[in-house]
Amino acid sequence: MKLPSGARYWTVLDDDLVVVAEADGYLRHVRFGRDGSELTTKSYAGGITLFLRWCARTDRHWHVGVEHLGLFMVWLRHAGPEVSGIDASPVEMGEVLSGPGREPVRGARRVNGVLAAVRGFVVHAVDSGQAPAHLVALLYELASERDLPVQAQREDGRMSWRMRARHRLHEPETAVDRASDAEIVALLGACRSARDRLMVLLMARAGLRRGELCGLRRSDVHLGLDSRRLGCEIERAHLHVVRRDNPNGAWAKSRRQRAVPLDFLVVGAFDTYEFERLEVPEAQDSDFVVVNLFRRPVGAPMRPDAVNELMTAWSRRAGLSRSVSPHQLRHAFGSNVADSGGGLDEVAELLGHASMSSSQVYLHPDPARLRDAVDRVPSPRRQTGTDR
Repeated sequence: MKLPSGARYWTVLDDDLVVVAEADGYLRHVRFGRDGSELTTKSYAGGITLFLRWCARTDRHWHVGVEHLGLFMVWLRHAGPEVSGIDASPVEMGEVLSGPGREPVRGARRVNGVLAAVRGFVVHAVDSGQAPAHLVALLYELASERDLPVQAQREDGRMSWRMRARHRLHEPETAVDRASDAEIVALLGACRSARDRLMVLLMARAGLRRGELCGLRRSDVHLGLDSRRLGCEIERAHLHVVRRDNPNGAWAKSRRQRAVPLDFLVVGAFDTYEFERLEVPEAQDSDFVVVNLFRRPVGAPMRPDAVNELMTAWSRRAGLSRSVSPHQLRHAFGSNVADSGGGLDEVAELLGHASMSSSQVYLHPDPARLRDAVDRVPSPRRQTGTDR
């Protein structure tokens, strides 16, 4: 949906292409009431659509569907596009799916993401008087905070209570999918311009998301030892990640502004890029850092989708066995900070995580560090001063 102001968000249509009022109200609230991004409404709209489609094809009103979320989870886990898609045939729509007899087509993470969207949709409908209040009790139960990470518990040791979702699949703990240091070096070698090398370094050594990278303004970058003349009290080289509406669709995920220190490699890359950029007259008036230099429209801010295209090209040119994604470079930054002794609070602050639990995945040390930890333990021989 595009409003007269130019702001856009995603919504949900029924089979007759009529806007579903309850879903539309929730998605507008996410976009404008909670300052969510357009991409967030796209993700939520997709999850809500799957839930409403399941309700319609199983002849349930969505209020009743909330009472049977367990059945919806089974369907969601095993119903592929040929069953859950908009073009499914009537025979396939009515297919009864059971877990053991069919391979899962959606992972636990995706299922939990859909359930989170459905819960938000239902709660908003109840709050706005569009659904009965008893539906909320079907979604949540009371739980203590003792099952939270230690860092997220109260410091005074007192027990408190919170609402916990009733329906959720267990997500197996896996190692974070990061780009290796060798892959990062190979990508830098495959870049054919100073701009491209700066982009790789800003993701791999400053942890920027692709939306943050494309939304970065020149006024956000402070490379001097003292930035007080710019109205900034932070010392030494750093950049500010600021959430704005940008004409290229770039969006900083976190509402809270953060400052990220920059090392000498990134500072040097900025200097080299500036000389390259000075040779393109069309780029001089833009305040965006990452602009088109080699494709039309020259001087325009780069779109986030173009970052993925470039990453694919760099990976292929570098001869890598896989196409490294922007987020894998960001994961590399978080992992390297943690492996270098950074604390959970430091990782969360540098990456702009709203919750420190999002940073937990980076605290699993590299296997080499585990080996070093064991090797540092003194042997009984050294402690007793004997050879036996």
